[in-house]
Amino acid sequence: MIIVANRRRKQEKLLQEYPGAIIVDITSQAEEPLVKLSPFYPHGGIPIPFSSPATGASVEGIWQGLKVFESVGIDREVIQKKSMKGLKRSVRRFGPPRGHQRGLNSSELLDYMTARREIYLPTYRWVLEHKVLWIIERLRAADRAGKTIILLDYNSSTDVDDPKKPLSHAYLVKAYAEGLYPYEDAIGLKEPISQKSVEQSLASSSFQLSSTTRPEKPVVVRWRAGYHTDDTFWRGTIT
Repeated sequence: MIIVANRRRKQEKLLQEYPGAIIVDITSQAEEPLVKLSPFYPHGGIPIPFSSPATGASVEGIWQGLKVFESVGIDREVIQKKSMKGLKRSVRRFGPPRGHQRGLNSSELLDYMTARREIYLPTYRWVLEHKVLWIIERLRAADRAGKTIILLDYNSSTDVDDPKKPLSHAYLVKAYAEGLYPYEDAIGLKEPISQKSVEQSLASSSFQLSSTTRPEKPVVVRWRAGYHTDDTFWRGTIT
């Protein structure tokens, strides 16, 4: 079972609600490689919608860079920014937003929800499929093994069609892993991950998922290189 929770919630409360769950931070404050699930992470080479063959550095950079405000147009530097800081383009600084430009060279503006569907969602999907699919596969394997995983995000809205709340990228990770709207046709859903394939994946990877806390304390997942000997959550599937 995959749960989405606000990062600001106390871990003790989460564990009271979901005993034995593993708490996984996938925000921009997370450790490598889970931080790569953050839309702020500068993977580079991400196709910009309606702008082929142009690419941007991060999902958030593309989303923010294509915003058009009353006082200023798109920001190509933000789109290419190779940092997780300085990406936000605020109403306070630039005035009310007019919409998102439909690509780098268009005069057409998309309203907020159309931009979410045609810019943000497909851009983040591309990252899931081309940059972090191996993490998604491990998450699916743990889910199928009956484990409970809590994905932490600063936004916890799971309603893709709600324009009033920022959409949680943790929900998009959950949706892609489970084949939920808007990712019902996610890669790998029709071919269950076998125990053998998981073990082969583990053997070829230098990263191991481990917990350094005692079982009675909040279990916060982090990744590190090498093997460990502690009893861990994803032993036998994703250790």
